[in-house]
Amino acid sequence: MQEIGSLLHGFSVVLTPLNLALMFVGIVLGVLIGVLPGLGGANGVAILLPLTFSMSPTSAIVMLSCIYWGALFGGAITSVLFNIPGEPWSVATTFDGYPLAQKGRAGEALTAAFTSSFIGALIAVLMITFLAPLVARFALKFGAPEFFSVYLLTFCSFVGMGKGNPLKILVAMCLGFALAAVGVDTMTGQLRLTFGLTELLRGFDFLIAVIGLFGIGEILLSMEEGLNFSGKSARLNPKVVWQTWKELPRYWVTSLRSALVGIWMGITPGGATPASFMSYGLAKKMSRNGAKFGTGEIEGVVAPETAAHAAGTSALLPMLALGIPGSPTAAVLLGGLLIWGLQPGPLLFVEQKEFVWGLIASMYLGNLVGLIVVLLTVPFFASILRIPFSIIAPVIIVICAIGAYTVHSAMLDIWLMLLFGVVGYVFKKLDYPLAPLVLALVLGDKAEDSFRQAMLVSQGDLTIMWSNPLVGSITTLALVLLGWPLISKMLAGLRRGKDKGALADGST
Repeated sequence: MQEIGSLLHGFSVVLTPLNLALMFVGIVLGVLIGVLPGLGGANGVAILLPLTFSMSPTSAIVMLSCIYWGALFGGAITSVLFNIPGEPWSVATTFDGYPLAQKGRAGEALTAAFTSSFIGALIAVLMITFLAPLVARFALKFGAPEFFSVYLLTFCSFVGMGKGNPLKILVAMCLGFALAAVGVDTMTGQLRLTFGLTELLRGFDFLIAVIGLFGIGEILLSMEEGLNFSGKSARLNPKVVWQTWKELPRYWVTSLRSALVGIWMGITPGGATPASFMSYGLAKKMSRNGAKFGTGEIEGVVAPETAAHAAGTSALLPMLALGIPGSPTAAVLLGGLLIWGLQPGPLLFVEQKEFVWGLIASMYLGNLVGLIVVLLTVPFFASILRIPFSIIAPVIIVICAIGAYTVHSAMLDIWLMLLFGVVGYVFKKLDYPLAPLVLALVLGDKAEDSFRQAMLVSQGDLTIMWSNPLVGSITTLALVLLGWPLISKMLAGLRRGKDKGALADGST
């Protein structure tokens, strides 16, 4: 009852004309940031942070957090329409969202994505409201071994749950690990795989790789396939939204499971990107239509979008309760709190009660406003597919180039984007999966740092990965998933042997 009373007070703080206007402006700006590949929610919040210095802390955090929600919504738009992830966590959305758009069902895919995002965020905000103290204590148990075990579970789930060739998945993942190792060693400060090029000191940026692999790679593939530059028709009316909403309750188990995965990865913090990949893999493994994933399944859009929004929202909990940002955007918001003279931590809930509960109330309202805004603009974004591809393709390339350039303001990044585009094209032609490469590139350096820190603590003893029930259970599950292709083949062989024995007995 105390939390409910505090939340109602938070709504009274947020429900002022100024804060509602800032909320709407933040959502619109966030959607635009999410649509532009390469900019990202964290960069958008960082760029607009100086505009909030003259505001009160509550109004400032309302606007900045709504930019964050808008970016989470907007990342799905280009993923569905053009196979170009606007945000890192939108990569998994392309797997089924883009095939749906190709079938003329862009409106359904976008409606499912936006609605699932809202549901994931709503579940995460409810968790923040009522379970904040318990979750904060759980997050404190995570050290280097626990972080590495989470990353290992994410990597192994791709091998164990992927429907493709396990060897091809491992090859793609190893290439991602190699690319993630380029640059300065964060543990020793030594240079690795730079080959004397100062431009490679910062390594390969994930966003540049994603823009090239998916955006440029898709355009090259479309050019090869008969030079068919005609766009797809994407008519939409309110009936499509209602029909999609009627269909979504069928996937409530997937939504709930994905939200829990997202909340866990957001708090630990694993992040929205691995949460979206992991939830997609779980959905594909457990769904009745798992074999059809990748060809245009609504459930394949629901899972990653729910998890990404749940992770992105729950990442704010450790930032507020412990001062530990659970995502890059949360880190930027943490800097804003310090600039405004607020010290994140357990005392923030006591000393700045109005601010904290105003922020939590803005999470409810911001996501609701975001859902309304993006649903109203679905017809506009879906109609983009009516434009002939011969016109839209150069525009996409220019947007990709701008997005790549804005990451570090370096011309080299545009050339790297084109190089990754060729790699993406070759991978698709040879039927190698891109998702494991992208995942390893994102989390490779973080997993390496966690592993090396764990080895330093244990003096090189690998048994630290089973030093307590939490890390031991996660590590064991990861190894089971890694060997699952071999285990499933052995089980299938045993079944066939039993069936043949039964047939032989019956014939005699």
